[in-house]
Amino acid sequence: MTDDVRNIVLGVVAAGISAALGWLTRTYLWKRKLRRKQTFFGLPENSESLLVVNRDPAMAEPAVHRFDVFALLELSALIKDCGAHVQVVTQDTARQGFGERTEFCVGGPGSNRRMVAHMAAMLPGVRVNVDPEPGPDRGAFQIGTERYRMDPGVTEYVLLARLTAGERRETRPVFLFCGQRAITNQAATRYLARNHERLARKHGSHSFVLLLKVINSQAYGPDVVELVADVTRAAQTPLPAPEPRAAHRAT
Repeated sequence: MTDDVRNIVLGVVAAGISAALGWLTRTYLWKRKLRRKQTFFGLPENSESLLVVNRDPAMAEPAVHRFDVFALLELSALIKDCGAHVQVVTQDTARQGFGERTEFCVGGPGSNRRMVAHMAAMLPGVRVNVDPEPGPDRGAFQIGTERYRMDPGVTEYVLLARLTAGERRETRPVFLFCGQRAITNQAATRYLARNHERLARKHGSHSFVLLLKVINSQAYGPDVVELVADVTRAAQTPLPAPEPRAAHRAT
């Protein structure tokens, strides 16, 4: 074997080894990234999850608002990326506990009974005005002592929460997307899809409740979202009971 042939063979071998090492490294990093994503969402390979669909309160017949449909599609893509399976149920047929399967619950308490139950059980510090009559407080959030009113199409709010019941390692989380309008539900799912890695690094497997603000949705749709605050402590602290009114004596 001449020196030239030997150099060519060594070059080919070195290139093959480099390619193999590169492939192994990329595969390892991809699998590690996938495992972190699966852990954050509570969705190991071939696990089961629950997608709770709300209803459009503006419709007399059972229907889902188109922005909520978009939100469900984005969540379905997240679940598929984790290699998990999903069961879709409507808000009035979801009658089971939480913790056994990861659950994604979409819609505020005015359109989702399941959301009402979750908020009563796990977010006692949050109140949502579901009065259908027009007024400045319609759809407003009260979180602790703070109130957040919406200006439809201009400034709207949505709660994004990851909640767990108990400290068992195998307990699956519940994700809540509780918005003042349907488009804010989609904004929260999109925010989660874009920022789940950062949220996982910051919160790990712990519960969190984030208040997001959707800016100028009439022009930008669900794309422009700002984080207002982490309101976990206030949302999980029960609101004080209202003082009873004093009785008036007849004179």
